[in-house]
Amino acid sequence: MKSPTSLYQRLLSRQLELSAARTLSRQRGMTLIEIMVVVAIISLVLGGVGLMAFNQFKQAQTDTARKDVVQIQQAVELYMTQKRGKCPKTLQDLKASGVAAKVSKDPWGNDYEIKCPGEKTSVDVISAGPDGELGTEDDVNNYTDEAADEEEAK
Repeated sequence: MKSPTSLYQRLLSRQLELSAARTLSRQRGMTLIEIMVVVAIISLVLGGVGLMAFNQFKQAQTDTARKDVVQIQQAVELYMTQKRGKCPKTLQDLKASGVAAKVSKDPWGNDYEIKCPGEKTSVDVISAGPDGELGTEDDVNNYTDEAADEEEAK
């Protein structure tokens, strides 16, 4: 026969083993469904942030093109002053004369178009915009803001 002390020790060790097993089962980790929910939430947040960033990028391209057409207009007017009214055919002419430090394309990779005399101002500078076609509503030029302001005033 076994002594009551050894029986007590066996029960106590068994109790400790069960307690440790319960603790381990609670600390096992997250279930697959919990992980999928977390991944879905993270995806939604990143998708929203990405969409906002992309829209800001498109707006930044348009803003850059607007600033460029104004700078090119000023450079063309300076060129015309230096060359006694002669209009440059391309931006390369501005660079060759030293009026412009560099020649760049619009943010969408197209050349800016220069018209002297312009249809709207003394010098029209136009970027074809995101679609790359001149004459569409997404064109960026040096006179749209003035025309839009005049229409709003009416």
